[in-house]
Amino acid sequence: MAEHRPLYAQYQLERHHEPRSHQVVKTATAVAVGGSLLVLAGLTLATTVIGLTVATPVLVICSPVLVPAMITMFLLMAGFLTSGGLGVAALSVLAWIYKYLRGKQLAGADQLDHASYKLVVKSRDIKDRTEQHLPGGAQVLYPSS
Repeated sequence: MAEHRPLYAQYQLERHHEPRSHQVVKTATAVAVGGSLLVLAGLTLATTVIGLTVATPVLVICSPVLVPAMITMFLLMAGFLTSGGLGVAALSVLAWIYKYLRGKQLAGADQLDHASYKLVVKSRDIKDRTEQHLPGGAQVLYPSS
């Protein structure tokens, strides 16, 4: 696991010394995409408000029948969609974990290994500090270890 640190440091150096033109292009692209999405969000909000304003009189007239039926249908659809989405997500995660444990190189595996490495290093650092600052070290806090 010691090989992760030099690769990560090299990645940080390459990212830090990236040409200015690439940084400008990335920033311009992010601003363009973000601005477009912000405009679309505003248009969607405006359309929703206008549609609600137009539909409110019809809903008020027909409310004794339509409102409970719509609420029921909305809750049913939301429940089924949420259940299906969570099921697909769970199966995807389980499939990824299975492939990861089988040794295949998957997207995100390097990040997971690096995070695991950082946790091990940090836990050792905390243990060392505890042993330095407490008489008896970690044995005082955790007698079974």
